Amino acid sequence: MKRILLPAMAVLLAALAGCGGEGGERFRLATTTSLYDTGLWDYLEPMFEDKYSVEMDIIYAGTGKALEWGKRKDVDAITIHSKSRELEFIEEGYGVERVPFAYNRFLVVGPPDDPAGIKGMAPEAALTKLMAEGSARFISRGDSSGTHDREKAVWKAAGYDYDRDVRGAGSWYVEAGSGMGATLNMANEMRAYTLSDRGTYLAFKGDIALVPIVDRGDILLNVYSVMAVAQKDAESTRLKMANNLIDFLVSDEIQELIGKYGVDEYGMQLFTPCAGAEPK
Repeated sequence: MKRILLPAMAVLLAALAGCGGEGGERFRLATTTSLYDTGLWDYLEPMFEDKYSVEMDIIYAGTGKALEWGKRKDVDAITIHSKSRELEFIEEGYGVERVPFAYNRFLVVGPPDDPAGIKGMAPEAALTKLMAEGSARFISRGDSSGTHDREKAVWKAAGYDYDRDVRGAGSWYVEAGSGMGATLNMANEMRAYTLSDRGTYLAFKGDIALVPIVDRGDILLNVYSVMAVAQKDAESTRLKMANNLIDFLVSDEIQELIGKYGVDEYGMQLFTPCAGAEPK
């Protein structure tokens, strides 16, 4: 069982070339950082390995990088949360099918005293006010992740062009270029606001002072999907194992475990299971 950081990807691929786990099987998964930072994959991975007698190598990064690895067939499956880019990945022939397996919501979190006065606002109105006042800082993932995609979608819904109007709009707007956990820590240190998925926020809540400020709005729905990477050979062992992962994630047993994950520790669900159905 291996856990690989983004900078180690090239080393990983070189080390794993022609290498197998027990029974000659090895399976590579690229996952969004929020599924990793919450510990969900640490929880599920041993179960999948035991069930299918395979060794998993999990590489975590933002959605953009995960899709890049999928296009190069460096990985066998992807679990991310950016529907438009997932559908594009499939339409271009890189992925087989998009299968939702869990969801939660995005939150705008910030200092408890809410210096910008955006508590309870719609997400679009909240970001508009942050830009208009330009005094309270907002930390963006800035890393082409699914969370970054959603932030850009909120800006667009608010009437702004992200590249033209938002990036470089002032010192109040900071691009972290990091994963969700690192971005939350940065926002905490700078007493700033940021957009986070609920699961990662809850996992980090005990170590930071940030609190949910904006948590309502359809645009904040956050759906996680799994996709098998397309292979030239329909009977490919890699594709079969990717399909095993999909079956595993949407099975009744694992869906129940996903729904219960973190409840005892955090007092609420980190993820709501959805077993292949698109949540409304």
